[in-house]
Amino acid sequence: MQQSVESLVRLLESYRGRDKVIRTVCYGSQLVGGVLSRKTETDVSSQRLGKSLLLFSAQLSHCRTVLRLFDDLSMLAYSHSYGMGGGEEDAGVRWISVLTNVADQLYYPCEHIAWAADAELIKVKSDKWWLFSTVLWGTSLLLGILRSVRVLLLLKKKLRRHERGGGGNSRSQLRRQMRGELLSILSSVADLSNAIHWMPPGFLWAGRFPNWLVGLMGTVSSLIGLMQMNAGDQTDST
Repeated sequence: MQQSVESLVRLLESYRGRDKVIRTVCYGSQLVGGVLSRKTETDVSSQRLGKSLLLFSAQLSHCRTVLRLFDDLSMLAYSHSYGMGGGEEDAGVRWISVLTNVADQLYYPCEHIAWAADAELIKVKSDKWWLFSTVLWGTSLLLGILRSVRVLLLLKKKLRRHERGGGGNSRSQLRRQMRGELLSILSSVADLSNAIHWMPPGFLWAGRFPNWLVGLMGTVSSLIGLMQMNAGDQTDST
């Protein structure tokens, strides 16, 4: 019990860990709130709790939006360090990663402008800026899926070569990397489904997800993110 509490404290002490916890609680609250708010009208207490959880989820989402006001420089530093991806062996992975970095970098100022417009700090309409940020987020997710698929294909080729030539440790490491890429694809698909939901009506299933389904997709993605973060921390400590 004490070890679990200490792990949670360490997670919350880092910005990245805290954001993932807030994201998980945000979507989890939306999932539970969406389910409870669909209860029959006779179950007033459940409906009231559901609405409260949906309001709580909205506040956490707003909290994350405000915190992302300070993410531009860290994203810029990452994009600068990655550059044109000279360290990548595969050209496909390199160019997909570069395009993903461009989409991510452009996402932040668009979201900042939309937030500032909603807060009445600037006199512009926020709708188009929220749309731009959603399109950029969806583009980044789609590129991430393509990158993971490409990496999976490359890992499969390496695995076949190692199976012919032996090397048990290398095979287990490659399989672990492949599982990680599969989880990344599942996480991005879940987020992409929500991104499409937040697009203007008429685009695929835009606007058709109930609150509980948005919460479910976001919770799945968030839990995968926490799992991958924990696995990465364990790898770094070994």
